Amino acid sequence: MTKSELIDAVAQRTNITKSRAEQVVNCIFESMTQTLGTGQGIEIRGFGSFTVREYRGYKGRNPRTGDEVHVEPKRLPFFKVGKELKELVNRGPVKSE
Repeated sequence: MTKSELIDAVAQRTNITKSRAEQVVNCIFESMTQTLGTGQGIEIRGFGSFTVREYRGYKGRNPRTGDEVHVEPKRLPFFKVGKELKELVNRGPVKSE
């Protein structure tokens, strides 16, 4: 699902205009981004939780040249799926190949 498909789904399910649904979706994403940017976590019961994980710097290798490169420490968002969502996905239809 893309962001525009999400906006369409919100508009249909809540019976609001697409422009209003876009404002709602953007507001939610901005709030989540700001919260994670401050290092705080987000917990949505039944869905999952978002946290910020810190990674130390390390020495890596450029795969093309083999030269050693220094990778800076970084903070990245991390998502842990909730129990209800995990069960729902596991119950879903199995795709045949």
